Amino acid sequence: MSELTTIVAVPHALLDARAFVTQLPAPLGELPSAPSLLAWFGAQPAPLQVTAEVQAAIRDLLRHSGFKPRGRNKPASEYLIKAVEEGWMSPAQGINVAVDACNAVSLHSGLPVSVVDLGKTRGALRLAPCGPDDAYVFNPAGQIIEVGGLISLHDADGPFAGPVKDAQRTKTDEHTTHTLSLLWGTRALPGRVDVALAWYVELVESVGGQVAPVVVRETAGEAA
Repeated sequence: MSELTTIVAVPHALLDARAFVTQLPAPLGELPSAPSLLAWFGAQPAPLQVTAEVQAAIRDLLRHSGFKPRGRNKPASEYLIKAVEEGWMSPAQGINVAVDACNAVSLHSGLPVSVVDLGKTRGALRLAPCGPDDAYVFNPAGQIIEVGGLISLHDADGPFAGPVKDAQRTKTDEHTTHTLSLLWGTRALPGRVDVALAWYVELVESVGGQVAPVVVRETAGEAA
């Protein structure tokens, strides 16, 4: 299991994040998408449902430090609704067990969720708003998202995960054996992130993942 136990966060008026690491039973390339996970992209009732109040609260979280969550920069959880409607994800089609579990929880909770290959990160991890000129490649085609003002997860090489899109450099692949998951909750929805976290851990453990919690610890200082 990974030695990561803590992520340092700058004080934030709205962010209510949760995180955990997972040791997979085999490299992702050897783990086929699980029907029990893919079923959540169909009509199966879920422990949480998305409401207009949830979507508004998440957008407020994203815009708190100046980011504009609209168009292609909408929260990842809203993108997933379209992905299911368009058939990009379905009970017959997923990505891999790590991403499928992440997407199922995000889709139904309305909370953005990041899952990354922990072995591709470098140095200590921290949560903080991005600088005005920060940007990163987010897909294999080399497309770039500008993330100025967006609360994001950073390592020694800069921001690499956030509530809109995660960076290509740390995404899971067929060799991934250890992942870091982060739920982007908000204090405007008290308790919701903990319900989502418990369900997420249950899904990951149901496909053989060994989970260990990661503490998100605020530093002293001025709030973002």
